[in-house]
Amino acid sequence: MLSNEGRTEKKGKGAVEEITKCPECGSPQLIRDYERGELICNNCGIVVDESYIDQGPEWRAFDSEQNESRSRTGSPMTFTIHDKGLSTDISWKNKDSYGKSIPTRNRAQLYRLRKWQKRIKVSNAAERNLSQALQELERMASNLSIPNDVRESAAVIYRKAVKQNMIRGRSIEGVVAGSIYAACRLTNVPRTLDEIGSVTRVKKKEIGRTYRIMSRYLKLNILPSKPEDYVNRFCSRLKLSAEVRRKSNDILKMARDNDLTSGKGPTGVAAAAIYIASLLLGERRTQRSVSEVAGVTEVTIRNRYKELTEKLQLNVEQ
Repeated sequence: MLSNEGRTEKKGKGAVEEITKCPECGSPQLIRDYERGELICNNCGIVVDESYIDQGPEWRAFDSEQNESRSRTGSPMTFTIHDKGLSTDISWKNKDSYGKSIPTRNRAQLYRLRKWQKRIKVSNAAERNLSQALQELERMASNLSIPNDVRESAAVIYRKAVKQNMIRGRSIEGVVAGSIYAACRLTNVPRTLDEIGSVTRVKKKEIGRTYRIMSRYLKLNILPSKPEDYVNRFCSRLKLSAEVRRKSNDILKMARDNDLTSGKGPTGVAAAAIYIASLLLGERRTQRSVSEVAGVTEVTIRNRYKELTEKLQLNVEQ
């Protein structure tokens, strides 16, 4: 039996890695026979390992629903927690595994264990910083109603910034806000700087500066945001129908084809398109209500409105 020749040991630990090729002929075509527990080379037929262990589950599942219900793994790993959710917690309930109350004489010991468990979860300054920053990220994301996948992306960006030592000399809140803004842009769930600035104490100018530095040093491939990205959210907040959304997107498509959107703020163009669509379809909204939702001034909406109606020859009756 050739069970160890094709294996390589990890340095310093003596652990054995999985065999990836035949030690006799060097072929990577290996067949795993789980019934006999053998690893066989498909090329020369040699038994590479006769005590091969099946790493899969011991239960069977006949559809995806059974597969999910029978899996016994814990909660998934997440980047939004400083230890990625891999550490354990001692429950605050003073009960054992059988549900019985723990005697009073043992509760003091359990209290000390719980206290030290919390302390060792954050053992150094880097973990303390990460724990504080991710809590702040969760708070800001909740106030902005940001989906979980965007929160994960923001946490990954912040961790990269920590590795690049970009947080030195900057506030935690500012870097977290920049990470959220970058993650929103990457996942096409855009939020304006005004919206992010409303849930933090950092000024909009500082958030934008931090975002630009992060995108440059972390090499984030972020494309400029488009007016179409804001239409659905603005229309939802204005309680407009699906027809108005479609008409707004049609107006923006015509504006892009006529090169009317380049060099202009996407939120202002989107707000003007929504305002025009609401007038055309009889679901009138005032310029003030649209400007409050979009975070732009009424003057900007009027200027974009005049440009779009004149260049696209839209007959709008106010």
